[in-house]
Amino acid sequence: MPELRELDLNPVLADQNGLIAVDARIAVAPAEARRGPSGHPRFAIRPYPKEWERHAELRDGTKILVRPLRPEDEPLYAPFLAAVTQQDLRLRFFAPVKEFGHRFIARFTQIDYARAMAFIAIEESSGIMLGVVRLHADANYERGEYAVLVRSDLKGRGLGYLLMQMIIDYARAEGLKTIEGQVLAENTAMLAMCRELGFEIAADPGDPEACIVKLAISNQLADAPAH
Repeated sequence: MPELRELDLNPVLADQNGLIAVDARIAVAPAEARRGPSGHPRFAIRPYPKEWERHAELRDGTKILVRPLRPEDEPLYAPFLAAVTQQDLRLRFFAPVKEFGHRFIARFTQIDYARAMAFIAIEESSGIMLGVVRLHADANYERGEYAVLVRSDLKGRGLGYLLMQMIIDYARAEGLKTIEGQVLAENTAMLAMCRELGFEIAADPGDPEACIVKLAISNQLADAPAH
């Protein structure tokens, strides 16, 4: 609700049966001009952004469709993750991951297309999932944190770079100021791609084994990819 400026619930009592808000204070004001170019300001979840669907081709000629992720894509995740090595999963999640149940995958597939956005790459000939990139914006809609993962056997074919370019275009079109991520220092392939894309790379003060990568986004709005 764009007119809502402040919401204060105080006190909130919590026990084994749930939560109770004892008192509430709400401040409202005229709605500000929207920052993003798409969606309706009153929708909690934006409609599926079909304008971001894009057909592309990898370096080896594989034809793919890159589109926003949908909740019904959940069945594509299990075979996709099975094709990612444990080492690549550790580089992505910073810890070994052995099981990918419904609850785990649902966190990635059920998004609002605003604070959270994800693009999935699908092989057109087979319909299988090849990679995914996601971006989660902060509450002020100024900074977004990214994550990207491609099938281990597809490294070197340009898919990761293509997905990163698309999420950068999306962030620019949405008016975000920066994109950043945390990358393990041993993930040299990701760090090299970040340098090529113009990210600044610095040591993570909170983790000696990781780096913080950050990209300043131009204020100039980008057009949505043609489809």
